[in-house]
Amino acid sequence: MEHIVTVQGIVTASDDWTPFPDLADSMEPTDVELEAIELESPLILAEVDLLDAQIITLDRTPNEVDPRRIRRARNRVLAARRDLVNRTADATGGAA
Repeated sequence: MEHIVTVQGIVTASDDWTPFPDLADSMEPTDVELEAIELESPLILAEVDLLDAQIITLDRTPNEVDPRRIRRARNRVLAARRDLVNRTADATGGAA
C-alpha cells in the first residue's frame, strides 16, 4: 500500500510556522485596504441582502411578496453602487 502525501509544503502560514519571518507582518491588511473595505461595506451588505432574497425564493414556492423583496434588494444594491461611485469620485475630484 502506498501512502499519498503532498509534494508541496504548507500553503498558509500559521502562528507556529512562518516561512518568511520578515513578511509575517505583511500578512495583515494595510490601513489603505481597511479603508477600502470600510468604504465598500454598504455595497457588500446590500449585495448580501439581494443574495438572501434570491435564496429565499429558491427554498420555497415563490409568493406575491418575493418579487417585491428581490426588486427592493436590487434597488438597494444599485443605490449603494451609485453612492460608492459618487464617494470615490468626490475623493478623486471627479463626478458621477
